[in-house]
Amino acid sequence: MIGLERGTVELVQYQEGWKASYGEEVERLKTVAGERLLDFEHIGSTAIEGLPAKPIIDILAVVESLEEAGALVPVLEQSGYEHRPDEDVCDRLFFAKGPRTKRTHYLSLVECDSDFYHEKIAFREYLREHPEVAEQYASLKRALAEKYPKRREKYTAEKSDFIRDVLDSAMNE
Repeated sequence: MIGLERGTVELVQYQEGWKASYGEEVERLKTVAGERLLDFEHIGSTAIEGLPAKPIIDILAVVESLEEAGALVPVLEQSGYEHRPDEDVCDRLFFAKGPRTKRTHYLSLVECDSDFYHEKIAFREYLREHPEVAEQYASLKRALAEKYPKRREKYTAEKSDFIRDVLDSAMNE
């Protein structure tokens, strides 16, 4: 089973099954939300072949508008997703699936012209196109997971400079 205990950092080696898990969840979401979800992207480390990751499938779903997407909150909650408001990221609706101690999926609803959308896609594509940078990221992730195995917030914070540098490079290509 895919998942992660809350607050811990447990990286696993890349698994081919993540692609299938993503595809299966997208099909479920299409059944649940219909045409209100316009497009889907597999984002995060599970979307980058060869990269170690927390075993949580990260899905980005495009909506016409976040205001209208608010109507999807109860629909998604009835389908096992927990709405997790995040004031730090104003241009998305965020959901988590799976028990709090073992999340299996993250879902972000975004508009296609949002900064969140563009940054997530640019980061993923840059790492896919630059395997040497992906390997640097993998090394950083492993080192931080070892340093902060029970402090996910520190693990995440200490990756931010690297991520910003990659985004700067991706946006300037």
